[in-house]
Amino acid sequence: MNSFQGGQVLETLEKKEYTLEELMVLYGNELKRIAFLYVNDHQQSEDIIQEVFLSCYKNIDSFRHESNYKTWLIRITINKCKDYRKKWSIKNMIYKPIMDPFMKNRGPSSEENLLRKEIQNDMIHALAKLPSKYKDVLILYYYQDMKVDEIASLLGANPNTIRSQLTRGRILLKKKWKGD
Repeated sequence: MNSFQGGQVLETLEKKEYTLEELMVLYGNELKRIAFLYVNDHQQSEDIIQEVFLSCYKNIDSFRHESNYKTWLIRITINKCKDYRKKWSIKNMIYKPIMDPFMKNRGPSSEENLLRKEIQNDMIHALAKLPSKYKDVLILYYYQDMKVDEIASLLGANPNTIRSQLTRGRILLKKKWKGD
């Protein structure tokens, strides 16, 4: 390899690292929240996000720009979370009490803050018990503020299917939340 080719390789690596660093700053916290909603474990969600960005770094040259980076990273995050759940059979474990590290409550009293946190924890527990297809659309719709068409594109589904899953997911979530 001549010095010109070596310079191109170095330039490509520097650009790749710069892009990765930008993506981490722009989307790291959002991706962590998504991972946390899936696994209910702060440390594990951080580990998953490290895997997401490692995968991003390895595959950024093959990114086809059919969607934006955020959508691509959300898809990777969801897949890594699903892999984690399959690997460790999280469905069958008792969920740990959740310390909500991502959302800061500002209520007038400690009692109100405690009540709000308990409600959030109950909702997260109920969401965690839903089948993946409903959990995916609910997280993307409510926590990521994505539109139905964006979710359909991200998940490779028909928008009408996403609407149905949102409706069924809401019903199931309400039953689980009130039933538990």
